[in-house]
Amino acid sequence: MKRLKLKLHTQIVIALFLGAIFGAIFHIDKNLVEITHVENGIEKKVEIKNWSTFSFVANETKTYSSKDQLLIIQKFKLASQDERKKLHLNVDGKIFENVKSIDKVKTIALYIKPIGDIFIRLLTMIAIPLVLASLIVGAASLGDIKRLARVGGKTISIYLVTTALAVSIGLILANLIQPGIRMPQSTKEELLATYQTDVAKKIESEVDIDVVSQIVNLVPKNPIRAMAESEMLQIVFFALFVGIALTFVRKEKSQPVINFFDGLSDTMIKLVDLIMKIAPYGVFALISATVGEFGFEILQTLIWYSLTVLLGLFIHTVFIYSGMIKLFSKMKVKTFFRGMRRAQTIAFSTSSSAATLPVNMECCEENLGISKNITSFTLPLGATINMDGTALYQGVATVFIAQVYGMDLGIIEQLMVVLTAVLASIGTAPVPGVGIIMLIIVLKAVHVPEEGIALILGVDRILDMCRTVTNITGDATVSTIIAQSEGELRKPDLSEA
Repeated sequence: MKRLKLKLHTQIVIALFLGAIFGAIFHIDKNLVEITHVENGIEKKVEIKNWSTFSFVANETKTYSSKDQLLIIQKFKLASQDERKKLHLNVDGKIFENVKSIDKVKTIALYIKPIGDIFIRLLTMIAIPLVLASLIVGAASLGDIKRLARVGGKTISIYLVTTALAVSIGLILANLIQPGIRMPQSTKEELLATYQTDVAKKIESEVDIDVVSQIVNLVPKNPIRAMAESEMLQIVFFALFVGIALTFVRKEKSQPVINFFDGLSDTMIKLVDLIMKIAPYGVFALISATVGEFGFEILQTLIWYSLTVLLGLFIHTVFIYSGMIKLFSKMKVKTFFRGMRRAQTIAFSTSSSAATLPVNMECCEENLGISKNITSFTLPLGATINMDGTALYQGVATVFIAQVYGMDLGIIEQLMVVLTAVLASIGTAPVPGVGIIMLIIVLKAVHVPEEGIALILGVDRILDMCRTVTNITGDATVSTIIAQSEGELRKPDLSEA
């Protein structure tokens, strides 16, 4: 009997499903904390569950119940070293002195997360060499500076338009649904208190948008350092500059250089095939850890905000991109989304456009029939400057936080959100979680309290997974349109999709 072999895409989907179930079963107990303290010179770990009263000083009047796990952990993190030395925890009458840490108790779902981390690191490892090699080859292969300018101009213009459109969809939905007005005051206070430590760290790492500085910083002083520090915009500039220069060099001199980077690009793509062999295991571990740590119950607290973001992402991904494919290319919409399934599942599980880039390039070239000349130019550029999902979420989040604080954003402020979110998305690194930092810039632009990000921090990881799918699908959509306009789109091959 012939053995049934599942396609990789099907294996990954099954891994997603099983990982979610596994994480739900072995989730972190919200009524359990692990206290590490020193007793008689010996460090001990004690697990406390379902306590009735928990206070930080033996005679303190403020107490926490077993439902306040996150508040307890955050309060301990906020304490200084001197304050921690003076702490005398009182848990149902039992005193703990010399407390070193108070943490959640990990489960097997979190202990297997390193498998997923290795998977992400493997994909990220090849992303920068792939961006460098692909863009050099792509720029050089376009043949002349006029064609490069034409393709580059079309690509960047469409990316900016789709990003602005994504922010606008987010703003419209947030104004119609008004998720911030629906949030109870008690929930607001609880979220602000729970995530205040994480907010402080995010605000410390904030950046500002300075258009002149951004233009200046596009030019790397040291390309090797830019690659070492993953400065994607600088890498893109350097690669394009080298690719353009190669078009002016005599063919007998330039061809060996192009062949080298072309070979490097092909090697990186081949590495994708090898790395994807462990994709189901990596995806299983990542989803298990995410569900195990955050659970789905946090979505209940922020149900209206989460639904607004998800609805916006769905509309933009399914309807806007479908319309663009139908209007500006001869490819069938069903064919496009079928060919993108593998890249979308990887994007969902890793939350990283950079890590998904190698898989996205492979899907576009092998499944959708987009020529390497186009994908090697448009996709690395898109992974760097095109963040439709991130921009949409920033629009929704800004209005949501403003509504919670009772602020009314007028048309001028919302237009400012569109402009700032587009600029911020260009500067957003294609890695997990960085969108929340760029959100601070948008909030500052319209004078919405930055501390409000504490309201959405709990669901950010889950929504980040969804918006990354939109980000990489947008890159592929634009690549398809550009390939069609340049006559570089062959008949798709979905045999391995």
